[in-house]
Amino acid sequence: MNVRSSLYQPWSLADLVDDLEAGRITGADVWNRSRSRIDETENDVAAWVVHAPPAESDGPVGPLGGIPLGVKDIIDVEGMPTKCGTDLYATRGPETSDAAIVGAWRSAGAVPAGKTVSTEFAFFAPGPTRNPAAPSRTPGGSSSGSAAAVASGQVPLALGSQTAGSVTRPASYCGVASMVMTRGLHSTDGVTGLSASLDSHGLYAARVRDLACAWSAFAAKKVVLGCLSHRPRVLLWDATELGVVEPPMSHAVDELGRAIRADGAQLAKPSSTDAVFDATIAHAVVMAYEAALERSALFADIDRLSEPLAALLRRGAATTTADYYAAGTVIAESRERIIRLFDNADVIVGPAAPGVAPAGLTATGDPVLSRAWQAWGLPVVTVPGLTDSVGLPLGIQVIGPPNSESQLLASAWWISEVIASSA
Repeated sequence: MNVRSSLYQPWSLADLVDDLEAGRITGADVWNRSRSRIDETENDVAAWVVHAPPAESDGPVGPLGGIPLGVKDIIDVEGMPTKCGTDLYATRGPETSDAAIVGAWRSAGAVPAGKTVSTEFAFFAPGPTRNPAAPSRTPGGSSSGSAAAVASGQVPLALGSQTAGSVTRPASYCGVASMVMTRGLHSTDGVTGLSASLDSHGLYAARVRDLACAWSAFAAKKVVLGCLSHRPRVLLWDATELGVVEPPMSHAVDELGRAIRADGAQLAKPSSTDAVFDATIAHAVVMAYEAALERSALFADIDRLSEPLAALLRRGAATTTADYYAAGTVIAESRERIIRLFDNADVIVGPAAPGVAPAGLTATGDPVLSRAWQAWGLPVVTVPGLTDSVGLPLGIQVIGPPNSESQLLASAWWISEVIASSA
């Protein structure tokens, strides 16, 4: 039985770029397809705050060939307003410049097609977006619009951001691939962040192969898939110490572990996961404290905020500086323990979310399985392909050491192939 919605039709970036390079299609063809798909699905998906394709869609525009790019609506795009999922910014005018990350993707050949829905100030209060794989279930948060725009095939690439689990969780729920960059790898200028020491850039594409195509253009260095010198050395993390993983996800992770071992990879479990537990708790302290500082202007309108965001800001304001620095010390010390694991492993593999997307649209799910990795600023790829018994997506996260994006993508692609061959 497969209950997945017909709205779920991800569009392969790698295939698209191949067709553009071979001259089988033009830039105008690409943009026409994107517009058509948005016209067909947007009433049901609600992924966009504003859709504003450029007047011209052909020309020499970089290695990605001028493909349409969704941009999360906390990231500035010249000529478009940044509304951050809040009525407080409803009358904001268009921005006068791009965020640094948007400029970098323009240089790679991607062209903003508009602004995708964000939860309120990239926290927990959901926007109108539905999950293309299961419209009665949450798409996750806070990069919900970008994940849904890719999962529904409206665009082949979209940008998100992650402070707790805002890229990884929507990818898992919507059945697409995502990558969170090593924190600090690229400027966050022009991004309305939530927590300065935790915010990271992210991106969505249909599959890991498509992420590799995007990253090759962005980093100006081709990611070579299928040419690993050895099978990845994998640490399989089951997240039992956090007590939230549901049986379908736990079963899927166990089955994946058996498939990885059967394919000849070295597989082990982390000797201790105390560091994950400690950093998960500390992350929440740091996030609240920094959000109260970074978004301090919101206290003047706190009665107009959602209760989850107002509670976060109040909790942060009540956190002592001593507790904040203590939490930072926990993160730093536990990070050293985790980084040492990569001396004998290439990647850590585990569940990207507790289970399938929760039913209903009034909440965005639990980011707890991403908090520690985000606290440590590590790059993470979400690999789609696993499902529960009725076909709902279950994402797997693949974590690498800092600044290992190219190698991480190669390992994640290998894991995606293991998933495909064992299906």
